[in-house]
Amino acid sequence: MSKPYDPAKEGAQISFEDRMSYSDYLHLEQVLNAQAPLSSAHDEMLFIIQHQTSELWMKLAIHEIGSAMRAIRTDQLEPSFKMLTRVARIFEQLNSAWDVLRTMTPSEYTSFRDALGQSSGFQSWQYRAIEFMAGNRNPALLRPHEHQPDLLEKLEAILIKPSLYDEAILLLERNGFDIGADAKRTDWRETRKENEAVLAAWRAVYREPQRHWMFYELAEKLVDFEDYFRRWRFNHVTTVERIIGMKRGTGGTSGVTYLRKMLEVELFPELWKVRTQL
Repeated sequence: MSKPYDPAKEGAQISFEDRMSYSDYLHLEQVLNAQAPLSSAHDEMLFIIQHQTSELWMKLAIHEIGSAMRAIRTDQLEPSFKMLTRVARIFEQLNSAWDVLRTMTPSEYTSFRDALGQSSGFQSWQYRAIEFMAGNRNPALLRPHEHQPDLLEKLEAILIKPSLYDEAILLLERNGFDIGADAKRTDWRETRKENEAVLAAWRAVYREPQRHWMFYELAEKLVDFEDYFRRWRFNHVTTVERIIGMKRGTGGTSGVTYLRKMLEVELFPELWKVRTQL
């Protein structure tokens, strides 16, 4: 019979009295004590952890999108490709989270839904930040955050600057493409209107990918991101309908009806329309 394995004999650190441990570095005490169910329902813990982990992934997505935007702005396209690939993979992870939440039945959710009050994912400022950064801008959606001036300031700071898609379009202009009215935009707060000149520019890129490889690659990274983002929205709709049907959301939205409207939103419209014209 073999002797029990002793990691200390191979040099593993055992004593952490004066050293930083894994738990110290990750602040696990705060993270693992951040779950405070308001009911005795078994499934409320699932609901809390699913949303908390989603917010952590969204925090990383914001970090990566912001870095990608700065890289594109300074013509460093290759690093931006890595960042945008990571954002797409983050949304792949967020999609998988719905599979866990869907193990909860309507009866189980009903057992603690009243404890949520008016709290709702609709009020997630990080989700709003991602939409604003990507280009879906609606200043009216700042209102749910007016009670927290620090968060409102962060969202306002996003709205006064070009979005991720704006940066991609401006990159095209810096490299000799005609982008029409987008070249004269100064008010970034509103969602931009589709532009035939931008569509023509992307068409030129896609018709000669070898000549315009870096812009072609950027376009595909953006489409990949939106592809996974759309899947996340679709999975959100089906999960909500599976658990609460057509009832109104806790935050007062029309629930599934509202979420279905969001499925129609295109973040990078010309990149989808160009496919029809090739």
